[in-house]
Amino acid sequence: MNKAEVETVGSPMDTILVALAVFIALAGLVGFSFWSELPLAARFGILVGGVVVGAAVGWFSQPGKRFLAFAQDAWEETKKVTWPSRKETGQQALAVFVFVIVMSIFLFVVDKVIEWGLYDVILGWKR
Repeated sequence: MNKAEVETVGSPMDTILVALAVFIALAGLVGFSFWSELPLAARFGILVGGVVVGAAVGWFSQPGKRFLAFAQDAWEETKKVTWPSRKETGQQALAVFVFVIVMSIFLFVVDKVIEWGLYDVILGWKR
């Protein structure tokens, strides 16, 4: 893709909508922290409400619509992925565990050889 194909021109209204969406979402977060004397359910409602309303406002902007289209495309791509079976997953997990055990034994032996070489042979310390 060359640079001529990429266009990120936005209107001032889009900038205002995105800024308003961020402001509303942050207001929900600040409201959650500010009204600490309210019950947790009410505070959680303020937080979720701010995020949902902010997302709804942002959705009406051009960047919001592009993001929604991107998210839908990404969701469709995840449906095309060939996921490993339960047996394959178990075999891969077992291989990782065996590798970790073998490497830990190897590093322990290397550490002890270096310790022996440094303290007993080079420095001559006897324990």
